[in-house]
Amino acid sequence: MLFPNGTSTGPRTTLELDTAGDAMPRVLWAGLAPAGGPGPGGVPVLPNGPGMPLLGEHAHALYTRPHLRGHRIDPERGTTGHGWTTRFSPTGTEVTDTTFRLTASDPDAGLDLVLELESLVGGGLRGRCSVTNTDPTPYVVDGLEVVLPVEDRLVEVLDFTGRHERERTPQRHQVTDGLWLREGRGGRPGLDAATMVVVGTPGFSFTHGEVVGVHVAWSGNSVLRVERDAATGTTVGGGEHLLPGEVVLAQGGTYTSPWVHVAAADDGLDGLAAAWHTWQRSLPAHPGPQPVLLNVWEAVYFDHDLERLRSIADRAAGVGVELFVLDDGWFRHRRDDTAGLGDWWVDETVWPDGLTPLADHVRGLGMKFGLWFEPEMVNPDSDLYREHPEWILSAGAHRVPREHRQQQVLDLTRPEVFDHLFERVSAILDAQPVDYVKWDHNRDLLEAGGGARGGSPAAHDQAIAFHRLLDALRAAHPGVLWESCASGGGRIDLSVLERVERFWTSDMTDAVARQSIQRWATQLVAPEYLGAHVSSTTSHTTGRTLSVDFRGATALFGSFGIEWDLTTASDDELTALAGWVERYQRFRGMLQAGRTVRPESTDPTVLLHGVVAADRSEALVAHVALDESAHNRGVTVRVPGLDPAATYHLAWEGPVAHTHVSMSAPLPEVGPTDGVDVSGEVLARRGFWMPRRRPETVTLVHVTRVG
Repeated sequence: MLFPNGTSTGPRTTLELDTAGDAMPRVLWAGLAPAGGPGPGGVPVLPNGPGMPLLGEHAHALYTRPHLRGHRIDPERGTTGHGWTTRFSPTGTEVTDTTFRLTASDPDAGLDLVLELESLVGGGLRGRCSVTNTDPTPYVVDGLEVVLPVEDRLVEVLDFTGRHERERTPQRHQVTDGLWLREGRGGRPGLDAATMVVVGTPGFSFTHGEVVGVHVAWSGNSVLRVERDAATGTTVGGGEHLLPGEVVLAQGGTYTSPWVHVAAADDGLDGLAAAWHTWQRSLPAHPGPQPVLLNVWEAVYFDHDLERLRSIADRAAGVGVELFVLDDGWFRHRRDDTAGLGDWWVDETVWPDGLTPLADHVRGLGMKFGLWFEPEMVNPDSDLYREHPEWILSAGAHRVPREHRQQQVLDLTRPEVFDHLFERVSAILDAQPVDYVKWDHNRDLLEAGGGARGGSPAAHDQAIAFHRLLDALRAAHPGVLWESCASGGGRIDLSVLERVERFWTSDMTDAVARQSIQRWATQLVAPEYLGAHVSSTTSHTTGRTLSVDFRGATALFGSFGIEWDLTTASDDELTALAGWVERYQRFRGMLQAGRTVRPESTDPTVLLHGVVAADRSEALVAHVALDESAHNRGVTVRVPGLDPAATYHLAWEGPVAHTHVSMSAPLPEVGPTDGVDVSGEVLARRGFWMPRRRPETVTLVHVTRVG
């Protein structure tokens, strides 16, 4: 059988399953099926070798890493290791157009299994597994992963690494025999997170090649895997990385793995991104077109002063800002980052009349009001920690984890901690209308044991409790929009994305560095979720000085914001900034609903990217000159995804100064409304020529369908 089976409006990631007999189904093939399903023009049901069981087990002569790993403890006999190998047999199958649910049992091992697959809007799918202990003795789950085979011609692997202020750095290697693992052990997807694993045909790029991508939608520890051996070929998958003894199932207890997202594409990384972006845009919490946001962090840091903040708000409203966010520093004892976390009361010494005077002023200017929190953290120098030192995650009552950023992590698995945080955050949101919350998480989990469980690992339950707390606050405050931040670009995963309207992409606000960070962050996350801010003229993070135009054009392709003390901006800078705000407001409907395209550039100093409207009626393409080119040939810019039979008009949109050589066809420098007409097929196959531009400039071209 094929799953999903049936007609579809577009290509879908599909599995060919052998469900004959009484053994676990085997995946004979996994890949991209054309629109229309099986039959003429679809994927034929043909023998495809031995395949791979949906659950890989040692009992079926599989010597690679088992998908379920665990063992049973027998307290009466004082022995362990029972039930370490399983042989499940199916007990039932339920299949619809979009779901596949398999139940199975192994009476000898005392375990039941449920495996679920779901076909998603956009052409991807996701899967998860649940294991239930049916035996009186406890069963320890060491790991449970969703794993699928891929074709042998997919021989290159892409994943990511990074650091603070340089997240989502791509890295590649060849598939070789053996097991490749990326484990995340920081209790959250870290700044160095793999984010996903992509396997593809040799030399796959943004626009070319067959690829299969896997992402673990989980806010805690995770694992991604690629494995190949002589017998079974290549498999890819992932799941949760469980710490020792973290999940022990009593009789009747169940462990469910995170959703593991899988998508295939035959048009490179852009096709893979489009599958995931389309699903995200179908979610109930999807934000739609994002407001223009100003965050005051880099403007004032901890120096909160009502009159200064009012002045910034006045200028923000003057350039078209729609949402004003007060960042860290508003709560009790918080004059720097060494104290106050956990004391979620407005600081009376700085805000004697509370936050209402600022919030009222912001709203009087026609903007919404947002506020920063970091609920999961606590400073040892805080009233909360002094009163409840036992509330932190720790491996033992007398063992305090090493501090990072003068912080410890509160144990959300303790009901009293969960209830306290819910009450304090709710009290602040109720005290004055708050439209937006930036939720930060500024350190990894280290020795994350639970005090109520004798210090045994609690990262799994902590991630569940975080989701539960965010869900509870969302339900209690339905009018609030939520942004996830974790030292910048940490904790970016699709389970958080189902619960928030925005991510803070990185603490790096230098626009040159942001070009690469945003380019690769959109491989998983739709651009409207990714906060992209115009920072000050001279970057706080690098010291580099950049024009308003370069900073504005970089922010244009994300969730546009400002991170700048506008009281220090000149009139010319404010005028230029207002122009970029207006441009964002004019284009955001298309930019935040269209398909992200990243054409290849023949010049390593030039990045090309853009967005094609969902109805293919227009596109906005950016030529980004990062450095001085080694030659004077310029580059050809191809625009994939347009209607090949339609005619399109090309025109400048944005800065056109700083040209080194005279402009020539097809884009003469004669103004924003004059250009040339060309077919969508020519734009995709040949493209248009762009001359060499000065370093640190962005040139925008607007492509519109004629007629």
